[in-house]
Amino acid sequence: MPSFDLSRSRFRLSDEHLIVLGELGSGAGVPDGFATAHEELVACGLVDAEDRLAQPLLPLVRTFLSAGVVVSLETAGRQGRLEHGMFIGEEDVVAFEAWPGERESEYSLVEPRTLVWKLAAMVALRQSRTVRETALPAVDTTVATVEAGFAALERAAAAPTGDEERRIVREALGAGGALAGPALSLLTELMSELRSSWRMTAAWQGRDGGRTGVEGRGFAVWDCGPLGYWLRELPEEPLPADQVTPGSPFRLARTDARTVWSRITDLLPDQAELRAAAAAR
Repeated sequence: MPSFDLSRSRFRLSDEHLIVLGELGSGAGVPDGFATAHEELVACGLVDAEDRLAQPLLPLVRTFLSAGVVVSLETAGRQGRLEHGMFIGEEDVVAFEAWPGERESEYSLVEPRTLVWKLAAMVALRQSRTVRETALPAVDTTVATVEAGFAALERAAAAPTGDEERRIVREALGAGGALAGPALSLLTELMSELRSSWRMTAAWQGRDGGRTGVEGRGFAVWDCGPLGYWLRELPEEPLPADQVTPGSPFRLARTDARTVWSRITDLLPDQAELRAAAAAR
C-alpha cells in the first residue's frame, strides 16, 4: 500500500502508483489495468474522490512529468537487483530508492544543492583507510567469464564456509583457461568480497548525431568491501545491453572513493549542456 510522511516530504509508491499519478497529473484518466493502484491511492488520501492529487504530491508529480535530467542507478548484490534514481526538474529534485523485497520505493524531495551527496549516499560511498592491497591494479577478461563467476556465486550461496565459496567461484572463472594466475586469484577475491555492483547513468534531451535526441553519460563500479572500489572500464557505459556479447572484453580497474565522487559529479550535465538541450526542444 502507498503511504507518506509529510514531515519529511517522503512517499512510498510502486511503479503502478507513479503511472496513475502521472496520468492524473497530466489531466488524463486512470489508465486501463491500473484500477487497483488507483484505489490504493484514494484509500491512503493521496488522491481524492474527484481524482485531484493531494497538495504535498504536486512537486513530486510535476518534477516526474517534466524532468530535464533523469539519473538511473541499477544495483545488484546478494539480495538481488534494485533500481534507484533521481528526477531533476527546473525547481525541484526528486530521489527514489528501492528496498529489497518491497513493492514500493521511497520518493523524497531533495535540496538541489545536495543532490550529489544524495547520489553518493545511494551507493553507500565511503572513504576507508583499511582497504587491502592487491597484487594487480586491474583485471581483464570477458563478459562470459564474469557471468560464469556470478552464476557460480549464486550456486555457492549455501556453501558452508567462505573458503568453499571461493573454491566454487575460482573453478568457474578458470574453466577453459581464459583466466589464470594472479588475475584469476584477484577476480575470485573481488567476487567473493563483492558487496554490490552498480551502474549510474544520467540522460537528458540534447543533440545526437546533429539531430534532437537523448544525450547521456554513465559509469559502473564494483564495491568490494575490504578490497575497495573497482571501476568497470569495459564494457564502457552507457552502452545498450544488446551491444554486449559473451565475448566482449571486460575490465576492472582499481579506484577510490574520491574518484567515484568526481565521477558522480561529472555525470551530471553542466549549465551549457542544459541550455543547449533547452534550445534543441
